[in-house]
Amino acid sequence: MPDTPPRWGIVTTVKTPLERVLEFAAYHLDLGAHRIIIYLDDDDAQTFETLNAHPKLRPVLAGPENWRSDNRPEKHQPRQVANARHAYRRKSRDLDWLAHIDVDEFLLPDKDFAEQLQALPQSATCARIRPIEALSKDGVTDIPPGVTCFKAMTNDRRQRQQESEAIYPTYGAQLNGGFLSHVEGKMVFRTRVKGLVPKIHNVKIDRDMNPGQVELTTTRLCHLHAPSWEDWQRAYRYRLEQGVYRSELKPNRSRETGGITMHELFNFIESDGGEAGLRRFFDEVCVATPALRARLEKFGLLHCVALGLEEKRARHFP
Repeated sequence: MPDTPPRWGIVTTVKTPLERVLEFAAYHLDLGAHRIIIYLDDDDAQTFETLNAHPKLRPVLAGPENWRSDNRPEKHQPRQVANARHAYRRKSRDLDWLAHIDVDEFLLPDKDFAEQLQALPQSATCARIRPIEALSKDGVTDIPPGVTCFKAMTNDRRQRQQESEAIYPTYGAQLNGGFLSHVEGKMVFRTRVKGLVPKIHNVKIDRDMNPGQVELTTTRLCHLHAPSWEDWQRAYRYRLEQGVYRSELKPNRSRETGGITMHELFNFIESDGGEAGLRRFFDEVCVATPALRARLEKFGLLHCVALGLEEKRARHFP
């Protein structure tokens, strides 16, 4: 094992207000990121100038006016993959590890992240970081200011389904661990590996998917997917048509066992109850009520943490 802790960095593609980007950057700089490569999907000049002033940030204009070729992918997901590949080949040569995550995702290591990577066997080409999904504090008064509660899920699929149905009595049968977004998590992977191609949830070398993968069990990925009703509604229509709820994604379980896609579930809820139906869904599945927190705690699936995003942003970007 090398004596010097490895240098690690992050690549992300963003189309979000500057304040959110700065919170993401500051948080991970605080964890010890050596470099954060940020592809600006909307070519925002102010965001570029602000980020470019920091020595550890590498903003890249990646919107329609500045794409690297004439073939800018139409959909967001292929652009994310293309940017991650570009960063891997061109902008991470002095890093030892690179993580590909979104701007609403935050690494939460139990101990120093570089030391965790240093302890991995040399055979580990990539390490998977499992997500926990933020709960909303809408109408909740017994959680301290600055603290966010997250729901986790169990990796074993059968146990996960049983727990989902117990924790979320109305909708749990159609949800994967109660999550609205991905359960696969994201990858951190070694740099300078010949033929390695980063994807969104995986990496590939030739025809091998995730060769040498290990689970990084001492780090979680905090996903602020639906931190409030307003935030969820703001992104809902896009996610339903083009994002994580889009129609072409597979059901969380087989059709034979009653599985339906998230697209189908939300269309059914809307057709049956309109916005009020969506609100009932959100209140059961996404709000950190004492009852939901108790059910999550019973299965060891509740995590409440203070990410300190505003404080860290103010410190790194005064």
